[in-house]
Amino acid sequence: MIKIKRRISKWSLMAAKAGLAASILMGSTGLSQAGEFDGFTGLDFGSIVQGGLERSSGIWFGVDRPLKESAAPTTGPYRTSTQRASDQVLLADGLKAEYVSRTAANAADMFAFWPNDERPTHLIFCIEGGRQDLGTFLPGGLVKKLNPSVQSVKISDGSVQTILRGMTACDGIRRTPWRTIVATEETSTGGVYEIINPLQQTNHTITDRALGTIVDETGAPSTSIVKRTALPTMAWEGLAVLPSGVVIAGDELRPGTGTADVDGGAIFKFIPAAPRTTTEPISNLTESPLVAGNVYALRMSCTTGVQYGQGCEIGSGAWVAVGATTARGDADKVGATGYYRPEDLEQDEEYQGEGVRFCWTNTGESDIANYGEVLCGVDRAPLIADPSQQTVTANRFVEGDADFNQPDNFAFQPKTGNHYVIEDNPNGDIFACLPDGKDRDIKTDGCIKILSVKDSSAEPTGFKFTADGRTAYLAIQHSDDTNMPKVDDYATDDIIKITGFKIPFRFQQ
Repeated sequence: MIKIKRRISKWSLMAAKAGLAASILMGSTGLSQAGEFDGFTGLDFGSIVQGGLERSSGIWFGVDRPLKESAAPTTGPYRTSTQRASDQVLLADGLKAEYVSRTAANAADMFAFWPNDERPTHLIFCIEGGRQDLGTFLPGGLVKKLNPSVQSVKISDGSVQTILRGMTACDGIRRTPWRTIVATEETSTGGVYEIINPLQQTNHTITDRALGTIVDETGAPSTSIVKRTALPTMAWEGLAVLPSGVVIAGDELRPGTGTADVDGGAIFKFIPAAPRTTTEPISNLTESPLVAGNVYALRMSCTTGVQYGQGCEIGSGAWVAVGATTARGDADKVGATGYYRPEDLEQDEEYQGEGVRFCWTNTGESDIANYGEVLCGVDRAPLIADPSQQTVTANRFVEGDADFNQPDNFAFQPKTGNHYVIEDNPNGDIFACLPDGKDRDIKTDGCIKILSVKDSSAEPTGFKFTADGRTAYLAIQHSDDTNMPKVDDYATDDIIKITGFKIPFRFQQ
C-alpha cells in the first residue's frame, strides 16, 4: 500500500508540474517573470515559453532549476591546488561536481569511455597540444620525450598514463565497435591513429607524422598503434564510427581560410573496402576495417537533381568521391558543401529510423554576430556513395544567439534523447536542448543552461554521458596554470565528474 501511495503521489506531483507549465504557457495563471513583459507591447510570448520551460525543467530534462546567468568573469590565474571541483563550475540545482583527476595533460579535450559506456573504468583522452620536444628522454634513454597526445585516466583514483606522444592537436577520439581506440588530429595535415589494447600501451611515440612512423618506449616499431592513411587528411574533431567501419566526420575549417571565397569545412564519409559484418573485437590491427577504403564528401543540392553552390547548405545531398590525402582541396573543387568550422560530430544512438542520424556543430564567430549552429542529418544508406543518389537529409537543429553561441562539443543524453551543446568560449556554458517534438517545426523544442565554467581562462570540453544518462564527465581546458605544478614536464588540466542528472519520469520503465 505504501508503494502504491508513493507512486500515486509521484504521478500527482508530475501532473501538477505539467499542468502548471501548461498554464504558464497558455497565460492563464497571471504569473510573470522579469523580462516577460514589454513596456510597449505587453506580454512577450517567447519569454513566457522560455520561462515555462525553465520552471518545468525537472519534467523535461531531469534537472532542477537551471542557470539564469553564466558564471561571473575572473581575472588572472584562477586555478589553484586547494580548489574544490565546485569552484570550477557553476551548476544547475541538484547537480554536483567532483574531481576525477587534476593531473591530465594540459588541453585535455574529447574522450572515449573504456571498456564500455555502461561501466567504464577509464577515460581515454585526446590532448590537444602542439607537437613539441619536452627536452628529456623516455625511460631507457633511447626515445625523446614528446608532448602527450593520448592518455588514459583511471576513474577510481585519477591516475594518468600516457599512451601515445607526438601528435599535433589530438582532438577527436572514439572507441570503435571492434574494440580499438581511434584518435585524430585537429590540424590541416591531421591524420588518424588506431590503437589496440590501449591500457597496455605506454609512451609510444610518433617519430615522423608524415610517414606515420611510431615506436614503443624501447625504440622498437610499434605493433599496437598505426596511422590510418586511407582516411582523409584534414582538421579532425568529431566523428561517428559505425559497426561496418564507415566513418563520418567534419573538417574544422573556416570559410575563406587562405584564399577569399574558398569553402569552409566539408563533411566526409569513409567507406571501408571490406565492411565489417560481425560485432566481435579484433585481435590484430590488420583486421580493422580502417585498413583500406574510399573517401567521399557531402554535397548538398538545391533541387532534386544536381545543383549545388553557396546557399545549398541544408536539404538533401549526395556523396562525391575525393582523394584521402587531398580531401580538403578536392572537396572544394567538386562542389562539396562547406560549413563554418564543423567541430564535434556525434551519432544519435537512440535513433531507430533508416540508416544513421548524426549531429554536428558549426562554431561560427560570435564577435561578428555569427553565433553558430547545430545541424542534424540522416544518411539512409551509409554504405552507399553515389553522386546521383541523395541519401542524406540535413537541417538546422539549434541556432545560436548572443548568450548561447559558438557551439563546439555536442553530446546525446542516453535514455532521453536530449541534446547537450557545449560552447567554445571562456567562461563557456553547457546547454541542454530537447529533441524536436510533434509540433510543426523541425528544431529543438527548447534549451536551458545547466553549467557554466567559472574560470575565464578556461572552457568546457569533452562532455559525455555514461550509458545510464545520469553521470557526465568533462574537461576544464586551457586554464591559466601559473599556480599549478607541472606533471611529467607538462602543464595539467582538471577532469570533472558531474552527477545528479535524473531521467524524467516519462522515460522510466
